Amino acid sequence: MSGFDKVVSSYEAAMEGLEDNMTVIAGGFGLCGIPEGSIAQIKKMGTKGLTIVSNNCGVDGFGLGILLEDKQIKKMISSYVGENALFEQQLLNGELEVELTPQGTLAEKMRAGGAGIPAFYTATGYGTPVGEGKEVKEFN
Repeated sequence: MSGFDKVVSSYEAAMEGLEDNMTVIAGGFGLCGIPEGSIAQIKKMGTKGLTIVSNNCGVDGFGLGILLEDKQIKKMISSYVGENALFEQQLLNGELEVELTPQGTLAEKMRAGGAGIPAFYTATGYGTPVGEGKEVKEFN
């Protein structure tokens, strides 16, 4: 796949260039609207060490959850992770890193990244343990 052509004839072509240790953003909300074909292709390719950015990590045996079966996901950036037993097991065993992000902030991170904006400020986490040691800015 080259240039800005977004139309491809297969999932293989869509995933061309995907390598170990890359970041993948997957759409959908819960189990609705997820890129099932792309997820299946990533599983088939065996790509490992992935950082996945998505609303959730699917459930056992479905959605992004199938990538956990072969430990293809290294880090999950998500707003909800509560319905996947394999996810929980890998997290508790130290095999999976998780970055929980509020849904609105997650959406803004994706929007900003797609627009080439490297950073933005949000009040989320201010005054909580999440915000400890982080830079604080005051705006009028």
